[in-house]
Amino acid sequence: MELTLGSQIIISSDFHGVIEKLRSLAGREGSFELFIKEDENFLVSDANEVIAKAYLASQEKVYICLASRVFSEVVQNRLLKIIEEPPRNKEFILITPNKSALLPTIKSRLIVTTLQEEQQSFDLDLDIEHLDLQKVYTFVQENKNLKQNEAIEALEAITLKALKSENFTLDEDSITLFANAREVLNLGSPTDFVLTTVLLKLLAKKRKRVR
Repeated sequence: MELTLGSQIIISSDFHGVIEKLRSLAGREGSFELFIKEDENFLVSDANEVIAKAYLASQEKVYICLASRVFSEVVQNRLLKIIEEPPRNKEFILITPNKSALLPTIKSRLIVTTLQEEQQSFDLDLDIEHLDLQKVYTFVQENKNLKQNEAIEALEAITLKALKSENFTLDEDSITLFANAREVLNLGSPTDFVLTTVLLKLLAKKRKRVR
């Protein structure tokens, strides 16, 4: 699909390439505010900064570009109102490789431009909804020898499933944990250690069922 200017969701993992194309289309008309999280998740603090920048008065068009592999439900809900009612001369552009991770309320308010096929997620053989210690142990043992890129894909799959689930009370610290886990995997930390840490922390955030 051809890229155009204006508020939209762009499905792509080439964040910088997309932004360069947008700059080229804009020419000298308008400016860009960039919020790019290549190896991190987009946090509520980032969303608050976006909102603050959006309310700064501007006589020219400002394209506010938000790029991340993961936008949590909390972050999306935080951004929803300003996307629905953007301040004067502000356009919002969300760039992410995973359309399925976006809330229907966000997708219904912005045009979706697909520049690549949505990334195929890791085939996660883990029942996140009924996570317990035995499932954590089994999963880690079966996946402890994953290559670095496969381990990162597994972590991203866990992150997306956890964010979509209603069985966990995830907060800002939880989102930071996911981001830090990806970073330490990139630095070569043992896969079994990282996966165990993340899953045990996730298990601790599991909602207790009322009997």
